[in-house]
Amino acid sequence: MKVDRRDVLGLGMAATASAVLPARAAAVLPARASAESRFLWGAATAGHQVEGNNVSADIWLLEQVQPSVFAEPSGDACDSLHRWREDIAIVKALGLNCYRFSVEWPRIEPAKGQFSQAFLDHYKAMVDHCREQGLAPVLTFNHFTTPRWFAAAGGWEQRDAADLFARYCDKVARAMADGISHAVTFNEPNLALGGRWAISAPPPEFEARMAACLAAAAKASGSDRFSVLNAGDPAPMIPGITAAHVAGREAIKAARSDLPVGLSLAIPDNVPVGPDSGIERKRAEIYGPFFAVMGGDDFVGVQTYGRAFVGRDRDVPAPAASPKRADGKEWYPAAIGNVVRYAHAATGKPVLVTENGIDASDDSLRVRFIPEAVASVEKARADGVPVLGYIHWSLLDNFEWLSGYGPKFGLVAVDRTSFRRTPKPSARLLGSIARAGGTRT
Repeated sequence: MKVDRRDVLGLGMAATASAVLPARAAAVLPARASAESRFLWGAATAGHQVEGNNVSADIWLLEQVQPSVFAEPSGDACDSLHRWREDIAIVKALGLNCYRFSVEWPRIEPAKGQFSQAFLDHYKAMVDHCREQGLAPVLTFNHFTTPRWFAAAGGWEQRDAADLFARYCDKVARAMADGISHAVTFNEPNLALGGRWAISAPPPEFEARMAACLAAAAKASGSDRFSVLNAGDPAPMIPGITAAHVAGREAIKAARSDLPVGLSLAIPDNVPVGPDSGIERKRAEIYGPFFAVMGGDDFVGVQTYGRAFVGRDRDVPAPAASPKRADGKEWYPAAIGNVVRYAHAATGKPVLVTENGIDASDDSLRVRFIPEAVASVEKARADGVPVLGYIHWSLLDNFEWLSGYGPKFGLVAVDRTSFRRTPKPSARLLGSIARAGGTRT
């Protein structure tokens, strides 16, 4: 079954830069700032997808058990656990001014109550190095993965989930909050809810395989359960996630009160179809629980990969007349600008584009995509929408969850054997736009 990035992330429910780019002198940023005054131009990664050998993570275990729903295990990924300086050097050399990456809770707290000072130091070094290179570090505290012990105890359904997450956020924030530009508590925690509105439900054989995978992980953990947000019914987990966001935000703010904190949501550009479109019901179900707890947030992060055409009870295929790619998927880079407008109107918050991109083995498509997407964001800004930055997904071709290493979202190609990084033309294009201050200057 072919699965695209949105389905992959829902788990079925619902070499160095100097060798290829010119070196530039670093412009060190202050370690502490109440907020970045400049517009953020960046690229993003996520720990599990690039670091490699994240053996204490729930997703790692799901990759290993049989049967598994994953096309292949993550393994060494891009070896960014050891090559993170190369990655930061590429971001810097391209001319971007921001790097979004995640801290891995499974590495920080591999066993309940046992915190790794070595990994706190590791991620602090990344934050500090970004600052030394003139880059604003946008730090994600949870990018899908949780520790195996957390999933085996009930995940986000357990009574003390919010307290456990807040304790972890406290440890991270006290170690490195001074250098963080913007803190993102959760990455797309609403994603699995979208399965209710998917054009078609997963086939029964896939659901059965997912259930067997989770059962195998529970058995391997010596538990009767293995609860992962993006696998199974997400509804019972949402109260735990929203409470954890609030508790995590409070913990981060306690460490540094002026650090901007928000969460990111997966939001397509929803388009109503027909007079009885359920678009408002869809929005209430998928975004409403998170909008309701954003009162104390400083911004809302949006992650957009295209449009969704909303019929009465579920999404429907794109109109036949809409522009398409060769693979049949709709071509509409301007979706991100429309979502920026919607997110601000719905929340009243400044908007940070935390992810936007395209799966394309042919980089010429990405070269076409980026200027159109950026222009749509710039038009929203020109119309008065407060947009904090544009962060592209992703910096590297990486491990794309269920689909393994097949999809290519990266600005930079990564050799699967040598780990050599090779920036693509799209990387240089985004860098040139960033250096110029946008496409409209």
